[in-house]
Parts: sequence; C-alpha cells; structure tokens
Amino acid sequence: MSKTVVLAEKPSVGRDIARVLKCNQKGNGYMEGSNYIVTWALGHLVTLADPEVYDEKYKTWKLDDLPMLPGQLNLVVIKKTGKQFNSVKTQLNRKDVGEVVIATDAGREGELVARWILEKARINKPVKRLWISSVTDKAIRDGFKQLKPGKKYENLYASAVARSEADWYVGLNATRALTTKFNAQLSTGRVQTPTLAMIAKREKEIKEFKPKQFYGIQAKTNKGFTFTWQDGKNNSRIFSKERADGLLEQLKNKPAKVEDVNKSYKKKHAPQLYDLTELQRDANRIFGYSGKQTLSLMQKLYEQHKVLTYPRTDSRVISTDVVPTLKDRVKACGVDQYAKAANKIMKKEIKLPKSVVDDAKVSDHHAIIPTEQNVILSELDDKERKIYDLVVKRFLAVLSDPYEYEQTQVTAKIENERFVAKGKIVKKQGWKEIYNNRYEDEDDGADQNLPAVEKGDVFSNLRVSMTNGETKPPERFTEGGLLQAMENPVRYMSSDEKHLAGTISKTGGLGTVATRADIIEKLFNGMYMEMKGKHIFLTSKGRQLLNLVPEDLRSPALTAEWEEKLGQIAEGKLDKNRFISEMKTYARDVVQEIKNSDENFKHDNMTGTKCPNCGKHMLEINNKKGRMLVCQDRSCGYKKNIAKQTNARCPNCHKRMELRGEGEGQMFMCKCGHREKLSTFDARKQQEKKHKVSKKDVNKYLNKQDDGFKNNAMAEQLAKLKNK
Repeated sequence: MSKTVVLAEKPSVGRDIARVLKCNQKGNGYMEGSNYIVTWALGHLVTLADPEVYDEKYKTWKLDDLPMLPGQLNLVVIKKTGKQFNSVKTQLNRKDVGEVVIATDAGREGELVARWILEKARINKPVKRLWISSVTDKAIRDGFKQLKPGKKYENLYASAVARSEADWYVGLNATRALTTKFNAQLSTGRVQTPTLAMIAKREKEIKEFKPKQFYGIQAKTNKGFTFTWQDGKNNSRIFSKERADGLLEQLKNKPAKVEDVNKSYKKKHAPQLYDLTELQRDANRIFGYSGKQTLSLMQKLYEQHKVLTYPRTDSRVISTDVVPTLKDRVKACGVDQYAKAANKIMKKEIKLPKSVVDDAKVSDHHAIIPTEQNVILSELDDKERKIYDLVVKRFLAVLSDPYEYEQTQVTAKIENERFVAKGKIVKKQGWKEIYNNRYEDEDDGADQNLPAVEKGDVFSNLRVSMTNGETKPPERFTEGGLLQAMENPVRYMSSDEKHLAGTISKTGGLGTVATRADIIEKLFNGMYMEMKGKHIFLTSKGRQLLNLVPEDLRSPALTAEWEEKLGQIAEGKLDKNRFISEMKTYARDVVQEIKNSDENFKHDNMTGTKCPNCGKHMLEINNKKGRMLVCQDRSCGYKKNIAKQTNARCPNCHKRMELRGEGEGQMFMCKCGHREKLSTFDARKQQEKKHKVSKKDVNKYLNKQDDGFKNNAMAEQLAKLKNK
C-alpha cells in the first residue's frame, strides 16, 4: 500500500499533524507512520534566483546593465535551509509514496511555499490540499476528512508566482537603478514606497495646518446639568469672536424654555471580531506593541499553545460552519476571569447578526477567535496573556447581549437660540460587563445625569458662559495608525486615481495582513523613518527617496492595479504570462525614468574621514554588528569597522560592551564609562577561569556527597513507608 507525504510549513505544525496521523517514527526532518509521512518546510525553502545566475555581469551593480529582464525566472534552493529541502525532496521521491497533501498555511503565500518545493523537486504525483484555520487535533482530523483536490488551487498558485515575479522584475530593477544612479543604498517597492508617501503626506498636512480659534456657549442650570448652544446643523463651535461675544451678551439673565424632550431606547452591539490589523492596532494603542511583535505573539498562541485560530486573516466575521462549534470554544476559554461571561453565554441560545456571521465576507480564513482547546492561562507569558485577553474578551462580547440604554435629548430655547442637553440611563450593561464597564465609547463624552424634565419647563438663573478651544492638526502616525492607513489608503490617493478606490478597498489596501508589519520593520531598518516616542517621523533619507522614485511607485494605485489583476489570475480570468509581460514593460519604463533623472542625493551620515583608496569622504553606517565607515563611492567599496557590538559584559554594570580600534590597540568600551584594553580583558578572563569551578566538577562533588546522605533518618522513614 502506497503512503502519502504531508508537507507542512513549519516543524511545530508538522509535529501536530504527525501526532494526529499517528506518525511516531522520527526521521531526519520528517516523521513516519503506517500510512503517512509528515515533513515540513521552514518557511520558504525555495526562492527566485538572484540576477547573477542569469548573467555574470549582474554580480556588479552598474546602471548601464539595467534593466535585467530574463525571459524565464529560475528557482533556487535557499542555501541556509538546503539540508531540510533535501530531506523533504527525499521523502517526496520515495517509490512507496503515491500522493502528496499540501498542509502549508491556507493562503496565497502558503500555496507558494509548497508548490515551489514540489516544482524544484520535480514531483508529478497527485496533490491534495488541507485547508484549515486552526491546528487543534479536532481541526486537523476534520480537515483530513475533507481534503480538497490540488487542482482547485492551481490558479491561486499562479497568482502567487505572478506576485513574486512582478516584485522581482520591478523591485530589483528599481532598487539597483536608484542605488547606482544616486550612489546611495536605496530601495523601493510597490508597498513600502507608498507607505512612506502616506507618512510624508501626513507630515505635510501637519506643517501646513493653521489652527483656528473657536468658541462655544454653555448655560448651567441649578439642577446640576448644562445646556450647550447648537446651530441649525448641530454645530456647537462658533469661529467668530464677535458673534460669540454678541450671543453671550444677548443671552445673559434670560430663562431657558424646554421645547422638546426626546427619549429613545437604544441597543449597541459589541465591536466586530478581530482580524490581524485591528488586533495589531489595539495592541499598539493599549500595550505599545509593534505590529511584528503582535504577529509573533499571535503565531505562538496559534501554533504552540493552540488556543487561538490562524492569525494572518483579514476577515472580521465567521462562516456559518463555525457557528455549531461556538459553545465548545466558549467552554474552552471560559476560565478564571472569563468564567462569569462564558457561563451566561452557555445558558442561552446563540443568535448572531450578519456583522458576526457572513459567509460572503470570509476570505481565506475567518476572524481570530479561540479554538476548542482548553486554555491553561498559567502556561502563557505576560505578553501572550495580554493578546489572548484582547481576543477572548472581544469573542465573548460578540456572543453576549447588547448594551442597552435610554438616550434623552432635551432641547430648549433661550431668546430664540437653540440649546441641547443629552443624558443616558443604562438599562442593561450587556457585553460591557466583560470590560468591567470601562470600554471606551467615542459618544459617551456629552452625556450627563439629567433630572426629570418635561416640555414647557422653564429654567431661570442660568449661568451663561463662553468656552473656547483651538482646532488641532492631524496626529502623527503611530504604528497602529499606519497599519490602519495601509489597510485603507484611499484618502492618500490623488483625485485622478479615485476610480481605483473601490479596487484597493476590495483587495485589502497596501500589502496583506501577513506582510504589513514586515514592511514597517523594513522601513525602520532602512532608516527611511524613525520612532520618536510613540510617533513615526520621516528621516532625511526617506524624504529624499520620495523625490527620487518615479511617481507611480509613490501611489497606492499601483498596488490596487496589481492586486486587481492578481485576483483575476487567482479566479482564472487572466493569464499569468500576460501580467508578467506588462510588468517587464513597466520595469523598463521605471529604469529609464530613473536614468533620466536630474535629481541628486545628499548623504546625511557623511563624516570628515577620507577614504584611503580614493580620497572621498566616508559614511558612517549602523548595522546589526556595530558601526562602520564605508566609502561613499560604491565602486570603490572600501570599508572599515569603527565599533563592533560584542557579547562581552562590563564588570561594573554587566551591559554588553563595544570593541573599538584595530590590532593591539583594540579596546572595550561601555556606555557607563568603563574602558578596558582587549589584552587586559583577556588576562582578566584567564584569571577568572582559574578560580572558577566548572559544572562538571560541581556534579562530581555532589555525586560524592550523596554517599553521606543515603542513610539519614528521614531517608529511613521514607523507605519504610515505601515498603508498606
């Protein structure tokens, strides 16, 4: 009987699937059972070849050699993970293997991970697809009962290849053109550059903003509440000081007569379930976590702890097939502080609106919700617990009763001017109980405790006063705000691109939920933007890059057009090769535009040190290993280390020290001020070693000591108990 190879995306998921499929025999990079062999990738094991594979001349970056447009892009095994690729390939090529099940992440990128491996290993065996949203034992078992034919996902694979190849042709050519033309380390891409442009646009709005003074009129009653002046359009701001002064004078010492008391009973449902972007925004706003940090924590809660569903989702609703499992999920997460809310939900019949259950709005995966696996909160660390808390509270809130209240609006007239007072009486806390009634609502600010008021009531002895304020500029982007703008970048598109607004909203904005946090990280690492406090600022390098790149690459419209076409490829409505042909033409145009540019790039990290080879001033570069001086002329290529970050600890403050200088003059330096020559440091370490006892010696000593404790009184008593 032939076996089936199951290909997972990561070792942790592979091990879970292997356990469920009873594959207990461990091999080198795989696990085997009587019917299945489970193996795994480590993310991408195969990628597109670098330019020099097609032509030796591309090893050196030259403007004249651009654009690089090979007819067919080749696949290569990633060297770092080559050993695992060979292990996977061996299992796939076994003669006793008759079928392959792709069990990588259910989405465009997951499809690419697996299919590239199959293509590079030249596998032509029948393929089936495991498509699941959580990696609990139940989900895996259910998924294997309803495997999908691999053919169903071939168009999804074609769209993934098209996206990857388009990024190669456009991204690599534009990056090389910018770098060689302006002699600076610059990179561009269809997602990262428009993201940078949005920050620039926000900075421009702030710079050009002119604050305006505004005024308001309030009338305080002796019954403990206040009326606020409003015009016919419900605006309470007056932008003319003369008008505000005139109104104040006119209304002083005049009574207010109640013209209308409007009471309405209202229900407010909980906010929608989380998708990844919304969760990243809340985690950034509440805990200050970066998008990448939140995704990493979510990945652990999904893969390692198995208590939350698949994180990389852009859906905020669940599908109808999930509804029957909801009570199992409530039971699994309903412990400790969640038990009270969970018990209430377990006792009632669950009826959910379209804002929670909608098959049409579920993309590859439904919203992030708890799994049916029982949670053990003590196994989660502090950060994981915070993310878990956000998801579980939102999940329980959505399943709980609505928040119900009576809204009262009292409208009065003072000398023919309209005044309003609003109040709220809570009838049922509903889902807000889960948040200890502390959930922030934007519309809660104007509500006050109103006494019993009837139409025709008159309030005298009013204290009429003027309030004032100033309009504020838009806030600078936080990381959470930037993630939201990337998801919905329509307001950052120019008027002639607005026809693509629908497309970019439909395709989910700039990048995908899976890549946005990485794009932001890349922009920080490339020093195009920086964080000051909790806000993001453009650097000089970022500002200059936006002036140097072609206009197309600065706009979200390019991504909208690409995503629209990639969506058509995934649906089988557009030929992949036609799209790639368009991308090659576009890459050629981008390179030509950069070649023809008259702009200059000014380095802001220039030092006074001259290069010993060519005499040009050198640049100071910070990288992961430390700081170095690099010749500004890329063709010269001279480099010199200034300071290397080491693992050597300072004897005073125990922080890591930098190693500066060269040869015998090398010296360790610490931020606390401690300095120590490398030779002195080595001598000190040797001395410490002489007086330090090794773990081996400690264990030897302890083993010898055991003999002395074997027959003590306590041991004798325990032995007697054992023998009874």
